[in-house]
Amino acid sequence: MDLETVDAAVFGAGLRGLGLNLLVRDVRAEAARLAAVFGMQAHRVSDDFAIIGYGPTLFQLHHDRTFASNPAFALLPETPPRGGGIELRLYDSDPDAAVALAPAHDFSVLQPPTNKPHGLREATLLCPDGYAWVPSRPLQSGRSIG
Repeated sequence: MDLETVDAAVFGAGLRGLGLNLLVRDVRAEAARLAAVFGMQAHRVSDDFAIIGYGPTLFQLHHDRTFASNPAFALLPETPPRGGGIELRLYDSDPDAAVALAPAHDFSVLQPPTNKPHGLREATLLCPDGYAWVPSRPLQSGRSIG
C-alpha cells in the first residue's frame, strides 16, 4: 500500500488489530515534531490528517474539526492537557537523543533519561497536546544499549 497515495476508504478498510488515533490542534506541527524527535515517518500530511509510521506500526493524527460529529468529541477538554493518563511508549527510540531534541520541537521534558528497574532506560516527554511520549531502550547489565 502506497501511504502517500492510498485512498481513504482503502486505507480504512485495510486497518487491523489495535488502532491509535490522536486528536491534535495542529496536525502538521505534531507530525513534524514526531518526525524530528523520534524519527517517525509522516504520510498524507494535511491540515486535517496524517498517517504516522513508527517501525512497522501505523497510527493516525486527526485535527479536532474532523471529529466534530463523533460522539467522543464532546469529551475533549477545552484547555490542555488533553492526553492526561496516556503514555505512548516508543520502545525503539533513544531517550537521550529524544531529550536532546525535545525542547527545540516544543516538547516538555517531564522525566530525563533514567535507568528503570523494569529493564529500560526511558524518558517522558510531553507534547503541546498533553500526550506523554516515552522513548526507551533496553538496559544490559544496568546500562543502556544501542
